[in-house]
Amino acid sequence: MTTLRQPPSFDATAPGSGTAAPFYTPPLLHPVHRIGARTLDFSRQVALMAIVNRTPDSFYDGGATFALDAAVAASLAAVDDGADWVDIGGVPFAPGPALGAREEGDRVVPVVEAVSAASNVIISVDTFLPEVAARSIAAGAHVVNDTTGLSHPELASVVAETGAHLIITHSLAKPRTVHPRPVYTDVVAEVAAFLREKVELALSLGVPPENIIIDPGHDLNKNTLHTLELTRRFNEIAALGFPALAAVSNKDFIGETLNQDKSDRLEGSLAAAVISILGGARILRMHNVASAASAIRMTEAVLGWRQPAYLLHNTGDANQPGRPPEDAP
Repeated sequence: MTTLRQPPSFDATAPGSGTAAPFYTPPLLHPVHRIGARTLDFSRQVALMAIVNRTPDSFYDGGATFALDAAVAASLAAVDDGADWVDIGGVPFAPGPALGAREEGDRVVPVVEAVSAASNVIISVDTFLPEVAARSIAAGAHVVNDTTGLSHPELASVVAETGAHLIITHSLAKPRTVHPRPVYTDVVAEVAAFLREKVELALSLGVPPENIIIDPGHDLNKNTLHTLELTRRFNEIAALGFPALAAVSNKDFIGETLNQDKSDRLEGSLAAAVISILGGARILRMHNVASAASAIRMTEAVLGWRQPAYLLHNTGDANQPGRPPEDAP
């Protein structure tokens, strides 16, 4: 039997243990976040958020997880594949008819209840309606993911009263409406200013700063050139001091850049995700969970935040293959 050499313990103060460059380390006001049963240290960790949409017309899967059992199964499968977090939505971001709070809640709340009962994964609900947020938090959600930039400010009051986390996203249009031909003089500076203003609003409504996460809104009311610029200058968003989320998975800016359909955008999504991490992103919202988990863990290891699972290659008198033997633990 081949004995695996375990990695040495990591000492962040040791010579040569500095973070790799080029890499942006954001000045986080509150690096450590306790969300539900989990503690995330965003000074040296990237959280993986899986996407589960209980909608008949979702952007990516076209309704494959609309049925309740399918949505619950997809959520728990994402946990098995390495997700730290599951984001459950009942309404697409794309323009369309409004969905009442009761119907939206009836879509997401049963999923939240089932996943909460079966796992200690972080659960967020993707909604901009205060009523849906309140029902979801009562059912076990830990985070409200508002992709409309507090279009309903009372949503922040609900979050403040319950102690949940709040994700504030940049988007310009009213919910489920078209915003044709968006124009920015400096898209990154304007997105940063918007987020700063909305954070101040949330704080004024009682949300503590340690419960706030920001998202520049890749592709949301932005064209491909805008989103590429945001990805390239993500550090300017992360510099606001709150954990920054990058939702890049399979989006149109990847399809237009690479001339690819949604089903072919995995590699481009992973590249954009890693670039975002290097720019200071600390949460990635991704569809392809197992692949994204590997990309995150590899990036964390290169940056010195995560030890390799084992050491075998070129550690003995004879070269060993870079894979564990079948009987390894």
